Amino acid sequence: MTSSEPTADLLPSTRRALLHRVAVAQAEGRSPSLVGAVMRDGQLVWSGARSCVEGHEPDEDTQFRIGSITKSFTAVAVMRLRNEGLLDLADPLKKHLPGRSELGAVGEVTIAQLLGHSAGLAAETPGAWWERSSSTLRPGLAEVLGERPSPHLAGHRHHYSNPGYTLLGAVVETLRDAPWADVVRREICVPLGMNRTDAQPQPPHAGGWAVHPWADVILPEPSENLGVMAAAGQLWSTAGDLCRFAAFLAEGDDRVLGAETVCDMRAPAAPPEAGDWEGGYGLGLQLARRDGRTLVGHTGSLPGFLAGLWLSVEDGVAGVALANATSGPATGAVAADLVRIVADAEPRMPQPWRPAPTVDTALLELTGPWYWGTTVVGLRLAADGDVEFGPLAGAGRRSRFRAEGDGTWTGLDGYYAGERLRVVRRDGVVSHLDLGSFVFTRGPYEPSAAVPGGVDEGGWRGLS
Repeated sequence: MTSSEPTADLLPSTRRALLHRVAVAQAEGRSPSLVGAVMRDGQLVWSGARSCVEGHEPDEDTQFRIGSITKSFTAVAVMRLRNEGLLDLADPLKKHLPGRSELGAVGEVTIAQLLGHSAGLAAETPGAWWERSSSTLRPGLAEVLGERPSPHLAGHRHHYSNPGYTLLGAVVETLRDAPWADVVRREICVPLGMNRTDAQPQPPHAGGWAVHPWADVILPEPSENLGVMAAAGQLWSTAGDLCRFAAFLAEGDDRVLGAETVCDMRAPAAPPEAGDWEGGYGLGLQLARRDGRTLVGHTGSLPGFLAGLWLSVEDGVAGVALANATSGPATGAVAADLVRIVADAEPRMPQPWRPAPTVDTALLELTGPWYWGTTVVGLRLAADGDVEFGPLAGAGRRSRFRAEGDGTWTGLDGYYAGERLRVVRRDGVVSHLDLGSFVFTRGPYEPSAAVPGGVDEGGWRGLS
């Protein structure tokens, strides 16, 4: 049995462990074939496969249907429209699909709710199983939504919805005045070098199979064109291309979306469903907690195919697993395991510490301890000009702040994300820091500062 290994940038023991995981998944999951791949620090560093046909293993360039991983591409297309000012995530759907009476009350849900699956829409379409029936049964949005499109109140819970992403695809087509597939290809795949990702298969590609649950026999699955449902799951891709997509999700690419926007997409947009506190959903991206790591990515399935893509941004490692079976191998678990194997065996080497290129003495004077009441926190300047503000040790409200160029900083993460930090001066002398109305002084309850409620005139005292 052979395996495809385009680079040798991993230790032999790591490569063997990766191939073993793929081999076990193919054998125990009884999949006609299964291919896995790993991205590390933006590069494809390994791929390997197993097949039921000797000498005919797929490689990182073989196309498979990726099902709902397609949703991540649709979300990227929507975020591009947001960045161009053509829509706002708070906009109601009806603003961008005007005159569509079939929307009814669904027209009130927001773009953000659709992206995060919190719009309250049904999980599936009415009528025949949409993944395995002709798209002619669903010529328009009316057939996708049906008579009861919203079983839940919008904005109150995460409820995965394929029709919701169909609506987002319609928004993309309306604002771009072009077919959804053309937009994805032109604006995402081509700039990222994903030349083997498209709405229709191109050889070499895998065929989809069903494996009998009680016998070692197989049955070909139909490969339907999803029509108006395409934005929810139409794409074909390869392990190599999905590693390129994972690199984009980790760092961004200004030709498509910058790093700040993909960071927004990776942030939780909806609470997890009850009982699923190890998962969540961002903007077109699934979130999971596995092996002590936060993973972002997506899983997907269509009749005859299973797909998984998981990325650990902190480790700079992504795993992809693709199989051509309707059920059996847990490709999402395989992809997560590929990340774990590499990250545990060959942890990311930290960048060497380097001092800042320049020193701003005025900012340097702000570093050190500050007090919110009697709670002490520390402010330090990072080499890149950001400010780090939080407890000196242990847990607490810790955030990183970006300099805005006007003497203020904006919180990037944690409790203070989006909040403004500013220096308040009196007679040219620093009085205190204001952080979202919280006053931080150089000493605990410092009388000379503008402490809300004032400071007792008698000052600190003992118990006599």
